[in-house]
Amino acid sequence: MSPTDPVGRPAVIELRQYTLRSGRRDELIELFDREFVETQEETGMVVLGQFRDLDDPNRFVWLRGFPDMAVRHRALTAFYGGPVWAEHGPQANDTMVDSDDVLLLRPLSDGSGFAVSPSERPQAGAPAPDRFVSATVWSFPPGRPDGIALVRDGLLPVLHKTGPAPLAVLTTETAHNTFARLPVRTGENVAAVFTSYPDESACRRHLAEVQDHPLTREILPGIEREQTAAPRILRLAPTGRSLIS
Repeated sequence: MSPTDPVGRPAVIELRQYTLRSGRRDELIELFDREFVETQEETGMVVLGQFRDLDDPNRFVWLRGFPDMAVRHRALTAFYGGPVWAEHGPQANDTMVDSDDVLLLRPLSDGSGFAVSPSERPQAGAPAPDRFVSATVWSFPPGRPDGIALVRDGLLPVLHKTGPAPLAVLTTETAHNTFARLPVRTGENVAAVFTSYPDESACRRHLAEVQDHPLTREILPGIEREQTAAPRILRLAPTGRSLIS
């Protein structure tokens, strides 16, 4: 599978944030990276990234993608109705307190989605890469495009000028969730920017440059007027098998 393959540039993405039982995150990561990567991808989806949340030792964050909503339904039906989940799903579920914090997303514009190559994924047991991934999620009133447009047309050019280009820029996928067994958050209208850095210091330097840029001072007040809450910033450490790093 290459980056030009449709599943390698997914049009539908799930951002999944799991709250786990105390001290069991590494257990879930080991199980996930061993049993739930290739077996999900065999059904037609792509496992994009798996992460430790650096702000919560009991939180596991991951993303998976699909070519479209129809494939999503078929792939999820096949995986969660199949033998691998029947065998290992109970152990995975036993590590979790909550698994319903899920955003259904799509690329904000042409070319703004993740581009990955699953054939380049490290083998199970590979060490975690020495990288830092930042995800910023802005929330705006449902049905209002103004905040999303300000991020797309105002903030993103500043991000490109001042630091590494985002890995992906996503927004809410408004299609109905046709796989009711796995709920997603409804009534959402978000913009999510994912960026990779050599380390967190590089991220902080980039954000400082963004804050100091003259255009940022023009754009941020408009974004702040539109948003329904302060943006959520995820500080993420990729696992050894994460394609996003």
